[in-house]
Amino acid sequence: MAARLTIETELVRRLVDRQFPDWADQPVRPVERNGWDNSTFRLGTDKKVRLPTAAPYVPQVEKEWRFLPRLAPHLPLPIPAPLALGRPAEGYPYPWSVYRWIEGEPAVFEQLADPAGFAVDLAQFLLALQRAPPEGPSAGVDNFHRGGALSFYDAETRRCLDQLAGEIDAAAAGRVWEAALAARWQRPPVWVHGDIAVGNLLLHEGRLSAVIDFGSSAIGDPACDLVIAWTFLRGGSRAAFQAKLAEQAGFDHGIWARARGWALWKALLICCGHGSTLPTERPAREVIATVLQEHAASDRD
Repeated sequence: MAARLTIETELVRRLVDRQFPDWADQPVRPVERNGWDNSTFRLGTDKKVRLPTAAPYVPQVEKEWRFLPRLAPHLPLPIPAPLALGRPAEGYPYPWSVYRWIEGEPAVFEQLADPAGFAVDLAQFLLALQRAPPEGPSAGVDNFHRGGALSFYDAETRRCLDQLAGEIDAAAAGRVWEAALAARWQRPPVWVHGDIAVGNLLLHEGRLSAVIDFGSSAIGDPACDLVIAWTFLRGGSRAAFQAKLAEQAGFDHGIWARARGWALWKALLICCGHGSTLPTERPAREVIATVLQEHAASDRD
């Protein structure tokens, strides 16, 4: 994994002052909860600055700058709006961006005014994203294969299954994985967000109000965007999410098989010590147990 930069407020201050002097009088401060791919800072009251922390995340800058303005008119919720594109300087080696600030708090299940309504709103957002003109980069190395073939992660997943044998039902998990690999997206590729997770879903008064961070977006298979069904949603809200998506052509048994594969892969990595869950997400072992139960139920149907 590439070494990540530690980006300090003073560096961001210098970059803004020298490249965008009209904003030199506006304060810069780090956000309360930062991401992994990018470091984010508030600029004044209505802007944010995002800077890649390592070379693998640099392609996200140009992609968001180019495609987010094209996607926004097709979507029912606000998404980030790029305002300015910065260049490498002051010892910082990568391009960086300034966006309009979107008010809201990261999703917390207990703070949802209506969990089923939240799930339906999210499903409607994803369906709208999938209907947007599919003019963008294909899933691949630049977005960590989100929307691409699960087979890219086959060896990694099988190593985790071997490591966790005796701690989880590795045989059942292997069947989930095999079913995911065997399923195929049979329709034309569509836009995928690539990282539908609680930190990228904002709430206002308990309702979904915006979706942020499109760095992993691409044109591909939308199954990767459904992992939220197990990592965050539960009970009736998961059922509402699945039912709303079922209205769309192509959301059949196969897409949910692949979605369970994506959820299993992520949870296995966390259980093997390669990543972590946020306090607002369901624990990885709970995710695995639920995925295995749903796969077994789908086989009986």
